[in-house]
Amino acid sequence: MTASHDPATAAADAVQVTPGPATLRAFYQVLVNTAIANVTSNYLWWALTFWAYLETRSVLATAIIGGSYMLLVALLGVVFGAIVDHMKKKAVMVLSSTITLVAYVVAGALYLSFDESVLIDWGGPWFWVFAGVILIGGVVENMRNIALSTTVTLLVPADRRDKANGLVGTVHGIAFMVTSVFSGLSVGLLGMGGTMVVAIALTGVALLHLAFVPIPERGVVHLEGDDAPKGFDFRGVIPAVLAVPGLLALILFSTFNNLVGGVFMALMDPYGLTLFSVEMWGVVLGATSFGFIIGGALVAKFGLGKNPVRTMLLVNIGIAFLGMTFAIREWWWLYALGILVFMCLMPIAEASEQTIVQRVVPFEKQGRVFGFAASVESAAAPISAFIIGPLAQFWLIPFMESDAGQDALGWLLGDGEARGIALAFMAASLLLLVAVLLAFISKPYRDLSAAYASAPPSLHTDGEGSGADAVPADAAAVAPDASDVRSSVT
Repeated sequence: MTASHDPATAAADAVQVTPGPATLRAFYQVLVNTAIANVTSNYLWWALTFWAYLETRSVLATAIIGGSYMLLVALLGVVFGAIVDHMKKKAVMVLSSTITLVAYVVAGALYLSFDESVLIDWGGPWFWVFAGVILIGGVVENMRNIALSTTVTLLVPADRRDKANGLVGTVHGIAFMVTSVFSGLSVGLLGMGGTMVVAIALTGVALLHLAFVPIPERGVVHLEGDDAPKGFDFRGVIPAVLAVPGLLALILFSTFNNLVGGVFMALMDPYGLTLFSVEMWGVVLGATSFGFIIGGALVAKFGLGKNPVRTMLLVNIGIAFLGMTFAIREWWWLYALGILVFMCLMPIAEASEQTIVQRVVPFEKQGRVFGFAASVESAAAPISAFIIGPLAQFWLIPFMESDAGQDALGWLLGDGEARGIALAFMAASLLLLVAVLLAFISKPYRDLSAAYASAPPSLHTDGEGSGADAVPADAAAVAPDASDVRSSVT
């Protein structure tokens, strides 16, 4: 299998600068800026969830808030991706941060305009207006994350992109760790008003810092012909996905993985709260989230190997075995250790998928592909979470509490009050293991591995622009005037 580039690919490369030390420094600045923005949006979002539950004591209210967030991320992923492809990456980040800042300022004004007793009435309109405005600010922040994935392609030499993706995973881990600990403390010590002030200030700092962050990009590729995007729809992304053998299968596999992950998302907290007090459980989550940083740091140090497709599947085998064992007995240390290892593995899987897309998908279409993947994969976890909740509540847990359940599976899962949840973990993990083993022997796995191996890692062979394919400094900043411009990897 060979990779070929036609005029559109050459045009895409013409708008990119030569990756090297200067662009790598720019990437690190973008990464720091994104870390500030992500920490802030997660901090306020978690704080809103804590505040809503503490004030209303309504699980339904917090479920609607969380479900709405995931639904909007799923629905808007392709739209965000198309915006990333249509604009310069810095402009996308500025747009995202500006909308987020405006949303938070409006939410702050609402908080000052009404008594808190009005805002906490979740049966009234102002609670949902207040939560909805914060929701908009948090969802729009996802557009910046898609842009960040494309800046790895833009600014990082090809042989270092897997390690750069590891750093991206570390940033997400830091955001999770910080917000899981400090959001609750902020609501408890500062109240929702003080928390709003902190979020507005930090968002403003991130936007101001972004103004001084260079993201060198000569222009934006404008495709023409059948593959050209006509608005913010699927017409640009589906051909880009199908052009790479095995890429759609990768996205579908990640979606299935998220379906299994939804089981853990729904049941990890209830299981943890059977082993720990609520206060201690928050500490455990904060401590085990160091796993995100550890996993990202490992990728940043050692990379992902010659075949990230294989690496991703091997990681999922590890996740499957972990899921079958970390709740096999009600031992707090086994559960905490399992969560730590799980969080170590997740950045490796995420970095693998990003590295694959960055290599096999033309740069001018990466935003839409990343957005499409985010939409499809984000929709999966809530679906399985909504399914497994009633299934565990009304069948698995009562079954394992019965004599028949203990006689059938007590030898494997032991006894305790959460053996039904442990059974759900084991069943989901076994399903994942079967899927991974089937993927290893599938044709899409071989096709995608071959596509990755044959795709040119970069038109810049040494990171300094040397070599026959290096882009000259005076290369055109826009696509050439062609009547039919396309790009493909076959």
